[in-house]
Amino acid sequence: MVTTQSDGRDVGHRPAGAVDRRAWGIVLFLFLFFTLNFADKAAVGLSSQQIRHDLGLTAGQYGLLSSAFFWLFAIGAVTLAAVLRKISYTWGAALLMVTWIASMAPLTVPTSFGVLIACRIALGFFEGPAHALCQSIVADRFAPDKRATAGAIVNAGSSIGPLIAAPTLTWVILTWSWHAAFAVLVVAGAMWLVGWLWFSERLPFRKAGPGAGDSAVDAADPNGDIVVPFRRLLMLRSFWGLVLLSFAGYLISSLKVAWLPAYMNEGLGYSASTVGSLVTIPYVVAVVVLLSAGMLSGRLLRAGHSSRVARGYLTGAYLLFGGVSMMIFSQLDPGPLQLVFVICAFAVNSVAFSVAFAGASDFLPAHQRVAFFGCIIAAYSVAGIVAPYALGLIVERATTAAAGYSTGFLFVGGVVCVLGVLGAIMLDPEKARTQLEQMTARYAAREAE
Repeated sequence: MVTTQSDGRDVGHRPAGAVDRRAWGIVLFLFLFFTLNFADKAAVGLSSQQIRHDLGLTAGQYGLLSSAFFWLFAIGAVTLAAVLRKISYTWGAALLMVTWIASMAPLTVPTSFGVLIACRIALGFFEGPAHALCQSIVADRFAPDKRATAGAIVNAGSSIGPLIAAPTLTWVILTWSWHAAFAVLVVAGAMWLVGWLWFSERLPFRKAGPGAGDSAVDAADPNGDIVVPFRRLLMLRSFWGLVLLSFAGYLISSLKVAWLPAYMNEGLGYSASTVGSLVTIPYVVAVVVLLSAGMLSGRLLRAGHSSRVARGYLTGAYLLFGGVSMMIFSQLDPGPLQLVFVICAFAVNSVAFSVAFAGASDFLPAHQRVAFFGCIIAAYSVAGIVAPYALGLIVERATTAAAGYSTGFLFVGGVVCVLGVLGAIMLDPEKARTQLEQMTARYAAREAE
């Protein structure tokens, strides 16, 4: 079969489902893209003590600062995702990186609380569609049984980013200042941008046509025969199942980035230098969990299990385990056993953004993936707005910081369990595809009349 890129270049004869080396190279760059994406999220959490001291912030004000990143995250996820549908992936990713660098640049020098808030809001707006873009690119290039693994590799950046950032940026912060940490991120972003423009395909800025894809796989999109109004996709039970699963995952993600370092310091009594090392452990375990979950999902599909089991039930099981672990550690005294449950609780969140999202790709036509994912991201980003700020208020009003953290994490753990179970039941890719095929047939019949 001869397939072509959206700019008309022949990419040769390949059997269906084949993946070229460039596709895996793109996965590597997207992994680094996500690594920087989450390293900049972690920077504020790692700088919490210096920022609060330099700017004289209370716990509640710091919680507000942490949530500011997500104030326009949902709007960016929806509006910019719609724009990115019309731009080739090469330039879409490049433009996002340019805006990230511009959003962090003012923080490389002494600044005010207002400027810091404004920069975090801007950064959140431009990072809103990042996950949707990455998952859409992966889905376009990989067969269903490989999507979860490729997506997991990309999403591993959400753990590797803070993993690298924790010791590196902590050292930079303690040696110089929190402003130096953002300078390091700006330089790293510029280096990624140069490498990306060198490696990625030389595609035109705009896609070739409405809904045209960026890859050869689009030409053989198995869901390309599905044509329904976009609003009907948002009425599917599977859409709302994915919203619940990703919302639960993002509750964990937002608290891990914003409050885990402070919790280990203020709530558990570890020193700042010790926290810089301990906070890396959940991220290390998260990489293993994420990659193994992606491979397990693909193996379940190859073994003949339904995508409901391989995507929905599997994701729900991981989130249930994480929620229960969070409830347990909130009731234990500081020590090795509690640390084990802390690690377990904060290591499962990214499964919701790779395995579950791969399930959505199983029934979505390629040209609607970015916008669909953008709507899901907009919904789950609410967790990033509410959770850090709410936990900050709970800690501020509690008799002790440790008691506040215990109450907050106990409640969040329970919510994660409930959402994980409900989302797993509702996400059913095969049923969603059948429903979309039936809708397509009805629309076609009406047009023929």
